[in-house]
Order: sequence, then C-alpha cells, then structure tokens
Amino acid sequence: MNMLLHDLPDHRIEKGDTIRNPKLLEDGELMLFDRVIANPPFSLKNWGREEAENDTFGRFQYGLPPKGAGDLAFVQHMVASLNSKGMAGVVMPHGVLFRGGAEGKIREGLVEQDLLEAVIGLPSNLFYGTGIPASILIFNRHKTDARKGKVLIVSAEEEYQEGKNQNTLRKEDVAKIISKFENYEDTEKYSRVVLLEEIRANECNLNISLYIGKSIKEEPIDIKSVHSEIMVLENQRRETKARLSDYLQELGFGE
Repeated sequence: MNMLLHDLPDHRIEKGDTIRNPKLLEDGELMLFDRVIANPPFSLKNWGREEAENDTFGRFQYGLPPKGAGDLAFVQHMVASLNSKGMAGVVMPHGVLFRGGAEGKIREGLVEQDLLEAVIGLPSNLFYGTGIPASILIFNRHKTDARKGKVLIVSAEEEYQEGKNQNTLRKEDVAKIISKFENYEDTEKYSRVVLLEEIRANECNLNISLYIGKSIKEEPIDIKSVHSEIMVLENQRRETKARLSDYLQELGFGE
C-alpha cells in the first residue's frame, strides 16, 4: 500500500496471507532479501497457528507463538526471508519484549542466535487504530564484529510531538534514533549497548526498563527553609497545647 501511495513503480505486490500461504517464492522456496520491513497487525488472534504447525518453509524453528498472538510468527517469517547479509526492521507491541511462555522461548532463540541488533522503544499513540506504545526490532544476519554478542536498547518513548488525536516523531527525534543506531553508543537514560550475557541473566526479557533506568529527578532541598518551617510548626504546636490546657482547666479537668 505504501509503495502504491508513494508511486514507486519497481515492486511486486501479491495479495495473500503471509503465514498461511506466502506468495514471494522462488522454485518453491521463500525468496531471500537484503532488507525486509513490515508493520504487521498487533497481536493478531486468528493468525494461522494450525497451518503453521505443518509449515514446509522452515520458518518457525524457534517455536510457534500462542494461538491468540501472532506477532512472533510474522517476525520469524521475516527472519527466514533474509539472505546471508540481510536485515529486517519490524514494528511490534511492547508485549513481545517480555511476554513469557512460547513467546519467551522464541525470543530466547532469536537472542541466542545473535540475530537481534537493536530494540527501539517508541512513544504511545503513534499509529492509527491503537494508542499503545510500540517498538522497532532490528534483526541482522551479518552483524559487524563490533556488534556481535550485543543488542542496542533505545528508550525513545518520551521524545515526540504531542498531537490532538495522534502523536508524531519530529525530525530531530528520528535523527537522534538513527544516530544512536549508527554509532551504537550509550547515552544516559536514552540508549545503551547491552551484552548478551546480561540479557541471558534476565531470561531474555527485553523490557526496556530493565536496561535503561528512568529515575525521577529529585528537587534540591533547602535545608534552611525546611528548618524555618519546622520551627514555625513547633511554635504553633506549643500554642495549641497551651490553649488546650486552658480549655481543660475551665472544664474542671486541669490540675
């Protein structure tokens, strides 16, 4: 659809079902690509679990996702469609980063094969039809030596232009994300290069908050001002106690 809207003539568009009946085939096998980009439907329930159990293309070597959430079925299809130097970028809901069970096993397989290059957390309400925050997962079959055994985590959830009905990423927001990915660098409270050993220690949970802390900035305390307030309150306490004592004496309860 995007290719049609942007008048890109060099394309091949097939109408079909990616999981149940993939169309981009060559000699009965999946075609392999340098780049694969997609924004699949979030947590699709009727995604084709039954057909995937008998998949003949070897796409689900890391396991089958649960019947009610097909996110990682699309991810595995994309990874299986990469050539030996291919990269994939896919938009996913945040749940894919930390849900357990079958999805946890699939995530573990992708991490252990060192296919995951980056996890980029995006702001909420960026996409039509859903207000939940999303993430971009970048997979690479040909990581550079400097990036092997590592995953870049980017927390870009708080940098965006707020809109009435939908939020947007500004040019500077996009540029910052691209810069961190290209340079693969740490930036306090924004990006961090994480070793696979640490991810394994977290049982392959990729929840961004596990790796990038968002501590609340504490306001400085004016000790002199606080002390003055305490003294005022203490004087008020003594005055109140004295008045209460007078009332009690008038009522005959005093000494």
